[in-house]
Amino acid sequence: MQEVIQQVGDLLLNSVPTLILFIMLVMAYQFLVQGPLSRTLAERRARTTGAVEEANKAIAAAAARTDEYATKLRHARAEVFRVREQRLQQWAQEREKQLDAARKAAQKHVLEARVSLEAEAAAARTALMASADQLAEQVVRAVLPATAGGTR
Repeated sequence: MQEVIQQVGDLLLNSVPTLILFIMLVMAYQFLVQGPLSRTLAERRARTTGAVEEANKAIAAAAARTDEYATKLRHARAEVFRVREQRLQQWAQEREKQLDAARKAAQKHVLEARVSLEAEAAAARTALMASADQLAEQVVRAVLPATAGGTR
């Protein structure tokens, strides 16, 4: 047993340089490979995350502009329809004014024609009345003998 302990002790004593070399190799790996690799990966991850966030911000800004343009377009269309409706109402009012003026002119013309017709009818009645007296006198003269006041 003493010999086994002796062999284990020698084995451990002989493994110390290997152990030190292994620890130095692990530390060199940490310092030379894993540290820069971790920094590079972290930087790449940060850049990727930053680019994704920037892309998301650009997408959000584009969506906001799209909404703004859609709102402006809606307002512009509403304004166009409002102006169109206003013009249609203005044209309808102008048409109504012209129709009203035409009606009044036609009524005035009809009234003037009626007054003229009534004046002509009154003149004709007056002429008929005047000629009726003369005709009656002629009839009386023609029918009644001369002794009764008629003339033949």
